[in-house]
Amino acid sequence: MNRRDFLNWTTHGLGGAALAALLARDGKTAPGEASDPPPHHPPSARRAIHICLCGALSQVDSFDYKPELARLHGRSLQSSERPDVFFGQIGLLRQNDWRFRQRGQSGLWVSDLFPEIAQVADELTVINSMVAETSNHTPATFQENTGFRLNGFPTLGAWLSYGLGSETDNLPAFVVIPDTRGQPAGGSINWTNGFLPARHQGVTMRSQGTPIDDLFPAREQPADADRATRDLVAALNQQHQLQRPGDDALAARIRSYELAARMQIAVPEVADLRQETQATQSLYGLDRPESAEFGRGCLLARRLLERGVRFVQLFSGGSFGNPRINWDGHENMRQNHGQEAPRIDKPVAGLLRDLRRRGMLDDTLVLFTTEFGRTPFTQSAANVVGLGRDHNQYGFSVWLAGAGLKHGLKYGATDEIGWKAEEKVVNWYDFHATVLHLLGVNHERLTFYHNGIRRRLTNVHGEVLHEILS
Repeated sequence: MNRRDFLNWTTHGLGGAALAALLARDGKTAPGEASDPPPHHPPSARRAIHICLCGALSQVDSFDYKPELARLHGRSLQSSERPDVFFGQIGLLRQNDWRFRQRGQSGLWVSDLFPEIAQVADELTVINSMVAETSNHTPATFQENTGFRLNGFPTLGAWLSYGLGSETDNLPAFVVIPDTRGQPAGGSINWTNGFLPARHQGVTMRSQGTPIDDLFPAREQPADADRATRDLVAALNQQHQLQRPGDDALAARIRSYELAARMQIAVPEVADLRQETQATQSLYGLDRPESAEFGRGCLLARRLLERGVRFVQLFSGGSFGNPRINWDGHENMRQNHGQEAPRIDKPVAGLLRDLRRRGMLDDTLVLFTTEFGRTPFTQSAANVVGLGRDHNQYGFSVWLAGAGLKHGLKYGATDEIGWKAEEKVVNWYDFHATVLHLLGVNHERLTFYHNGIRRRLTNVHGEVLHEILS
């Protein structure tokens, strides 16, 4: 290289490198590390929020209207097949506990269990024909999040972090906001990286109190001492890593400390909900005692997405002990769902309204799921109309909203009593394949080689639900 070429390179080469770095920082080019990196086709969405209802929402009391249940209320189930239910008690058929009405211009049936969500029904794409492979909470929740009933597999958020990378240098790509009352069945396995590189694990953040534990030193340090400490630790880490090439856990830990240093500035700002107007806080239900906690989580999720977080997961429901603090309405549906629904109804509707008015719903995907549904017959003795419902893996409802979807749409159907999916049956592989598709990812091409197998989120299954796409 002569002098002229060198000067030309410093002018254009270094400038190009700097531009690439700036673009990556701003989310314009922030690739993941997949061997076949997405996007595989133009994406409809660039980010997603996943709301998980733990314990099993009753589809026949929320989004799957079955008028035949009212006529058959108090009668025995007429079936030659004995239902495979979790507690084995098959009572009489029970009508829906909340009145259904057709909502919005689309006419979607939504019950009075969710009066606020009902007002934004025209934003929803409801799948009434979901099925799961188990009616046990923990493996069903694993499958909802990872596609597999066993633990140790990467979650949807981890796959997206691995495939699409991050849009920000200062916050994780995958953030989890658990219920303030406790963790879901299986705990942190529901946001694990599995066998993917460790840096793709979900980072938990609280919606109230200290957002992240141990992010700040126990006592304040002088700036010079803090900087010198970081420089020393960085040098020791580099030396340690050179002696142990290929140690993914070590590399991930080093990156986590580097990210934590940047998060010390980003997290206090993003978690300060006081920056939002009173009108916005009210939109999310922060002014109501019953909805304030989940409302803070939904508002925090929107603020995280605005700052480049790729995937935010919110959990509604925690402990399965006594008292049961989730959607597991075995004993009394009206009491259980009547307690849980007001916690999330206004916050979720407020989130959709806020995303729409900000123009974010055009490139954001919102998912609203539960691990399975509940039976149309009660969990009681065979000659009793009980108050509760058992687990039901054979037919339940979930919905999506936002980018790339046909809105105000009902897809699939269960039988006349809401027990089994009969029309356009959808499993978790199909659901995950569709979510990945909306984010520009071909589910068959996003893979990771592990223990001799080219693994993927959808295993060897999955069909994209093209009929629900706009």
